[in-house]
Amino acid sequence: MALENQYKRRKEELLNNVSPSNKKLFNKFFEWEENKLKRSNGISEIDERSYKTLILYIHYFKNLNKWFKGKDWKKLTKKDIRKVYDDLEEGRIKKSNGEPMKDKVSYYNKVFKSKPFSLAGKKDIAEEVIEFTAPQIEPVRFITEEDFKKLVKVVGLNFKLMFWLLWDIGENVGSILDLRKKNFVRKIDENKEPEYHVILNKEILKRSRTPRTEPTHYKETVELLDLVLRDLKDDDKIFNFGMRYAEQIMKKAVNKTKIKCKPSGEQPTIKDLRSGMACHLLSEWGFSTDELKSRLGHKPSSRAIDKYVNYLALNKVQPKRKIYESNIKQLETEIKEMREREKIKDRKVQKLQEFLDKMEKRFK
Repeated sequence: MALENQYKRRKEELLNNVSPSNKKLFNKFFEWEENKLKRSNGISEIDERSYKTLILYIHYFKNLNKWFKGKDWKKLTKKDIRKVYDDLEEGRIKKSNGEPMKDKVSYYNKVFKSKPFSLAGKKDIAEEVIEFTAPQIEPVRFITEEDFKKLVKVVGLNFKLMFWLLWDIGENVGSILDLRKKNFVRKIDENKEPEYHVILNKEILKRSRTPRTEPTHYKETVELLDLVLRDLKDDDKIFNFGMRYAEQIMKKAVNKTKIKCKPSGEQPTIKDLRSGMACHLLSEWGFSTDELKSRLGHKPSSRAIDKYVNYLALNKVQPKRKIYESNIKQLETEIKEMREREKIKDRKVQKLQEFLDKMEKRFK
């Protein structure tokens, strides 16, 4: 497994560059965290998603070791902890691009007030220091459907499909790139139109997502899937590239189209397709928040029966019907406007004919 090798390599690099005391403490934490991940997720071996969590802790520890200037965590004083805390809060600690560190709360909750500092005997001091912390509010940013369609026009077939799946299904790019042909079942919906049911099982999802089946909403997704899936075997991945290449393609498409995020005007990333799709479902198609949460894979409040409802996509029919009804209403409006234009045209023709008839009588 690629992530297993990455974890072992990065862990070794970390432990070789810290004090003996911290090396012992970090090793003890990673043993504890590995066991926690296995037991809490009911698995006998560390899986790919668990390795992502472990690698994230390596990132936290590496940064904190730098911010504490390599000092043994067991010897940290209240002054040491407050210094790092104040530097984070006041923007003096910056990322590699020069911007202030934004993900402060993760350090507070996952390290300062959690098991790592508990092992170091500093958790109580950290909780006292971090008494007041403003809630971390993510800014609103999304792209419109109009801008999304501009992106799709400037990329090749496989990338068109990737973009449409990201926009249509609303899962994150890592999960979409892990999809195989067997995750797609072609169906005919209640309106006699083709659709695909996309099976999102737990092996490819983030732990915070609900395993489920989602029907496609757009005919473009169906048409592209028909083209791509026909030459694949059941266990074949539908995409032969990874996250980094997908992000590069997104960046190139954004540069070509010059689109910007709403409302901030920032350059869109591949993650903004998910938020764009969510905003479109809420504002244009009339999804309720509960329907949207279900579509995005957020944990439902109900219990045992939900796993069957999600698996069979039973709770997806009403949202799909809303889309159909929305399209019908739009067509009805267009037909009504067309008929009004025809009436006006007929009246003009009738008046013209009446005028011609009068003129003809006058000159007879």
